[in-house]
Amino acid sequence: MPSTPAPDARDSALPARQEEAPGVPRHVAIIMDGNGRWAARRRRPRAIGHRAGARAVNVCIDFCLEQGVRALTLFAFSSENWGRPEEEVGALMKLFLAALDREVEELHRRGVEVRFIGDRTRFPADIRARMQAAEMLTRGNARLTLAIAASYGGRQDIAAAARALAEDVAAGRLRPEQIDEAAVGARMALADLPPPDLFIRTGGDFRISNFLLWQLAYTELWFTETLWPDLDAATLHEAIRAFAGRERRFGLTGEQVSGTVPPSQRSATP
Repeated sequence: MPSTPAPDARDSALPARQEEAPGVPRHVAIIMDGNGRWAARRRRPRAIGHRAGARAVNVCIDFCLEQGVRALTLFAFSSENWGRPEEEVGALMKLFLAALDREVEELHRRGVEVRFIGDRTRFPADIRARMQAAEMLTRGNARLTLAIAASYGGRQDIAAAARALAEDVAAGRLRPEQIDEAAVGARMALADLPPPDLFIRTGGDFRISNFLLWQLAYTELWFTETLWPDLDAATLHEAIRAFAGRERRFGLTGEQVSGTVPPSQRSATP
């Protein structure tokens, strides 16, 4: 996976938008789970479930644009999904290709920047070309950043960052003692975006399944039994309400976060 550029001015611009819309996460990350079970309950092929799930993606994008969410990362295809039956992978590739052909122009018109994270070398050449074309067309759009994790794995992401750091050390561009969390984070996917504030997983499973392992360190997690194709705005509103009601402490105490601890005591508070 190619290294991600270091954080730029866009990151510093995002918190201001968050202040304008209290309780709305800047960055939402979603595992879109349940397509296969949705199809199975209707005695239909899994490919039909994936097609229905594609419609739910549009529901989610519409919601984020309406609510002022600034970044949306969707787990579309994991590095482990290549091991699924060949027929299902082929159907997913066709669906992916059709979505790129059908949706990108409209996303561009609406001010959405599209980017892809993951090992795209495993995709067919025509899909890779369309990925690149989508990124080039929408680059610079600032209303919403839509990151699609495809052939992606969180461990793979961390390993790629470690490899980039090792290469820098071997080339003399970096000393080992200079490697810290900031150095690692700058080489992770989505390094120029704030970490996800809210993680959503549909489908009823309670795990993060190798998704954004580094980036989710302090993310609020929210799970729903709703299968991905059944996702609607009401479910997303429920997730946002749950997020808005949580106190995010980032390792501090509630008193520190609320500002009730005197400044002279804050550094000493465990």
